[in-house]
Amino acid sequence: MTTGPTDAMPVTSQDDVVRVRQVVRTAAASAGFSLVDQTKIVTAASELARNTLVHGGGGSVGIEQTVNERGKPGLRIVFSDAGPGIPDQEQALVDGWSSGNGLGLGLSGTRRLVDEFSLESEPGEGTTVTVVKWTR
Repeated sequence: MTTGPTDAMPVTSQDDVVRVRQVVRTAAASAGFSLVDQTKIVTAASELARNTLVHGGGGSVGIEQTVNERGKPGLRIVFSDAGPGIPDQEQALVDGWSSGNGLGLGLSGTRRLVDEFSLESEPGEGTTVTVVKWTR
């Protein structure tokens, strides 16, 4: 069950990355996340928003509160871009690998911060990353 997804927010500038962090923090607090889990989901969202901007050439993000089959609240965040895609997804999820000048902790680090992580990408078609974090 999901409730109230935000309209897709653009991720086309550094200001948008900041705005994504703010909206995710507000949504996580509203869903009842602890301070530690708020920080984890905000960090994951910040990294994915930055990836959407830098590697995907910009895109959008949808943020929604959701509830699992046991009634536990959570937050689902979907980042999409129409950029060059990720040719080797397995390699992109290896700690230390980077397609740019970063530390190579983006996707793999993000995956560790959330409870569910899905990466869909086709070269030349863009990338969609969906993350879900559940309250404890």
